[in-house]
Amino acid sequence: MAESMRGLKRTCRCAELSEENIGQEVTVMGWVQKARNTGGLIFVDLRDRSGLLQINFQEEKLGQELFDKAYKLRSEFVIAVVGTVVAREGGINKNLPTGAIEVVATKLRVLSEAQTPPFPIEEDIKTKEDLRLKYRYLDLRRPDLQRNLIMRSKIATLTRQFLADEGFLEIETPMLNKSTPEGARDYLVPSRVHPGCFYALPQSPQLFKQLLMCSGYDRYFQLARCFRDEDLRADRQPEFTQIDMELSFVDEDDVMDVNERLLQKLFKEILDIDIELPIQRMTWQEAMDRFGSDKPDLRFGMELTDVSEVVAGCGFGVFTGALENGGSVRGINAKGQGSMPRKKIDALVKFAKDFGAKGLAYLCVNEDGTYKSSFAKFMTEDELSALVQKMDGQPGDLLLFAADKNKVVYDVLGNLRLELAKQLDLLDKNEYRFLWVTEFPQFEYSEEEQRYVAMHHPFTMPMEEDLDLLETEPGKVRARAYDIVLNGTEIGGGSIRIHQDDIQERMFEALGFTKESAYEQFGFLMNAFKYGVPPHAGLAYGLDRLVMLMAKQDSIRDVIAFPKVKDASCLMTEAPSRVDEKQLEELSIGIKESNDEE
Repeated sequence: MAESMRGLKRTCRCAELSEENIGQEVTVMGWVQKARNTGGLIFVDLRDRSGLLQINFQEEKLGQELFDKAYKLRSEFVIAVVGTVVAREGGINKNLPTGAIEVVATKLRVLSEAQTPPFPIEEDIKTKEDLRLKYRYLDLRRPDLQRNLIMRSKIATLTRQFLADEGFLEIETPMLNKSTPEGARDYLVPSRVHPGCFYALPQSPQLFKQLLMCSGYDRYFQLARCFRDEDLRADRQPEFTQIDMELSFVDEDDVMDVNERLLQKLFKEILDIDIELPIQRMTWQEAMDRFGSDKPDLRFGMELTDVSEVVAGCGFGVFTGALENGGSVRGINAKGQGSMPRKKIDALVKFAKDFGAKGLAYLCVNEDGTYKSSFAKFMTEDELSALVQKMDGQPGDLLLFAADKNKVVYDVLGNLRLELAKQLDLLDKNEYRFLWVTEFPQFEYSEEEQRYVAMHHPFTMPMEEDLDLLETEPGKVRARAYDIVLNGTEIGGGSIRIHQDDIQERMFEALGFTKESAYEQFGFLMNAFKYGVPPHAGLAYGLDRLVMLMAKQDSIRDVIAFPKVKDASCLMTEAPSRVDEKQLEELSIGIKESNDEE
């Protein structure tokens, strides 16, 4: 039978006690981690979010009735204990902050009994994630997840404090918006009052934060909930949180400066890690040429080398064919991997094909200086030697090459570089390497739509020296956009915004919008711009990704209290679910059942 806690008041959390409290009477409450009966003594490890505390139940101190109650305690019972803090008699547990003390109980109340949980409430359990997510309320009791969410809370609090001190105002923007094209699919909310019409949940607060700059608020921020109906990965969720900000009368350096100092504060306060400022910067083109990625991981080398000039005119048709089609030949040097078994190399070839490669050429530099290669018979000894020299190949190295259009080559080698780093254990989670990537392309060509689309969004300012290329060579236009990258993960991105009418109209034209269609989608913003708009810029972090990296986790699901799984469903609440026919009628919505036979 559950008892009331009436008349008892918790004096502290379990792990807030120490040797300084010896002799004090305390009242602690929490969950039974485990109970051990040694005859006349019962030891219980009591757990709350602060940690564990050993409770000592002695028959002579409690009396028979309370001792019998303690005898019945099981894992996950919720109890309240009154007792005295004493030094442990049975030896210190150095693995616990409270390992030198225990509480000798004088009172015990069982506030709630519990069934046996479907998995142990312990750190680093091997239970399948689906089961843990089904019982997420139990999973969240585990100390490692609690540490993650406590860290997340601290990061949010510190961010708010820092930005407020920097003159930012926290302003909320609407959840129910107009649907506008922002890159991903919108989550739509039907309106009962306006039959057939829909709100869209925000993919980001982009348009509203620009309107706030038009309204003179100067520096805005928000821990904003965002929603995107897109395919999920380890670092994506259908709903996520951004640290979102916008600033007026600033340039790139101003935005980067305040954000570098924010990151420096977070890493010092949370992890006691000193980030050296300023953070390194690299243009998008340099990042692609050196690492095959616009979010390069700088914790290891293995950079790409362009060998196009070296292999031009050689006898290997794969190389020369790629060059004739306007592509390139590039390689990476896996140092010391020349003796990699053929089976492993074949697996790398298969991996490369998953990213669009037709194949993967390789050359092993043997310890005696000779070569073993998939293409040696097509090239002369001098051509091979020149290629090895260009790649800085030494005895024992494995050289891997991709030949295709640049986009494919970057994609293949950029991902292959990361795959090799994982296999060779080069990724140290205790090392944090930041990078600003700047001067992104303004547009990317969509094969699906057969037109140029905005790489970021239509309000990103082009580099002024590239404005003349907007109508003639849009593929060469660079944007005043910047991403902040940490250990190969993009944790934030932003840009200088367009604030001049004429440039905005040219941008919409370059993206294929008519004046009418642009106004239909973004009319409220464009009208606002007619009444005096300051130069402005912004940036948004993925809070979940940032916490994931700071907590050294592999998935953002481990730093979100109630995440969704890969099909965007919640295993605990079983959302999404069917709704009542009456609700659908009120919304003027009918469900069209799919016919598998069609």
